[in-house]
Amino acid sequence: MAPGRLTEDVYAHIDARLAEVDARVAGLYPGEPPGRQPVHTVYVPAGRFHPELAGRWGAQAAAALAEHGPLETDDAIADRVRAKLDAEPIEDLRIDFEDGYGRPDDDTEDADARSAGAALAESVAGGHAPPFTGIRFKSFEQPTRRRGIRTLDLFLSGLLGGGDLPGGFVVTLPKVTAVEQVEACAEVLEQLEAAYGLAAGALRFEVQVETAQSILSEDGTVAVARIVQAGGGRITGLHYGTYDYSAGLGISAEYQSMEHPAADFAKAFMQVAAAGTGVRLSDGSTNKLPVGDTPAVRAAWREHARLIRRSLERGFYQGWDLHPHQLPSRYAATYEFFRAGFEPAADRLRAYASKAEGGFLDEPATAQALAAYLCRGLDCGALTAADLPDLDRATLDRYVRRA
Repeated sequence: MAPGRLTEDVYAHIDARLAEVDARVAGLYPGEPPGRQPVHTVYVPAGRFHPELAGRWGAQAAAALAEHGPLETDDAIADRVRAKLDAEPIEDLRIDFEDGYGRPDDDTEDADARSAGAALAESVAGGHAPPFTGIRFKSFEQPTRRRGIRTLDLFLSGLLGGGDLPGGFVVTLPKVTAVEQVEACAEVLEQLEAAYGLAAGALRFEVQVETAQSILSEDGTVAVARIVQAGGGRITGLHYGTYDYSAGLGISAEYQSMEHPAADFAKAFMQVAAAGTGVRLSDGSTNKLPVGDTPAVRAAWREHARLIRRSLERGFYQGWDLHPHQLPSRYAATYEFFRAGFEPAADRLRAYASKAEGGFLDEPATAQALAAYLCRGLDCGALTAADLPDLDRATLDRYVRRA
């Protein structure tokens, strides 16, 4: 290496000066976490959950597709959607003890919490559970705090009575109005780990961004960035809550939507706050359900698919689904997104790897994004190894990690 005019003392001084900063940045921004991200989260009221629910949803979705189809997509994608509904209709399931559940008396919720935990354990043991599961309990605001914590405790007693904590298990903290509630949730999870003999850090949670206070604190600072750090490494995701957030801003019901400018504003803050932290993002839901006669179902599928595509194009690779009939449009839109772009993405990644000249001058960060895109397509079933014969998963993973 050719010598310059600066001495080693200068290099050493700058390294020493920035050592603390280097450590802080590495800790705060570890990058994309390993493993799969589900394309959706399905919310089911706790009183309706049973061990074979995922399969039932798949059957209902397939029946709706048979009655009201075909989907507005090509035959190859339609075939993949039908196969997905049969093999893995739900990727992530959240058993809901919050808005979707209501506020029954304490004895009823106690019983439901234990039985839902036991039912999830039975579902896991029987091979019927989705790869990702969890519960949403009531918020840590004063009126519901004790009830939410107790529900989580009792749910775990039912779940862990039947075995170990399932892989991919995560809990959901809704309606955050102060960063301190996130810190308190992390503390409660730590106490539950001790109480149930779980490994430290085993209980992880996602935060719903469905209040203005989750975006902007009372002092004008950006709350969502502080929320990401307040979880002490336990936070896996930020989930946008379409309707609570919109209503809290005074937006009338007719105009509450995933694509309202106020929604885009909040989600842009979420995206910037989470970038590089390992915390993943989820868009919200649409409450326009594919039910009724065939024209109504098809119109709702079309609208749902359009919103999903919009989210995907903006870097939100996950959303919420609320009804079995939304599964066909979820997977059709997702598969179209990944299949439409996989050949150009693979070609660009090959060109980058071989340093070949082409129409793009890509950098390592772009190669990372191309590989991540292909991995997501493989994870959800839009792509298979046969689609990428010369780009095996290990190679793609190395690019994702920028190794």
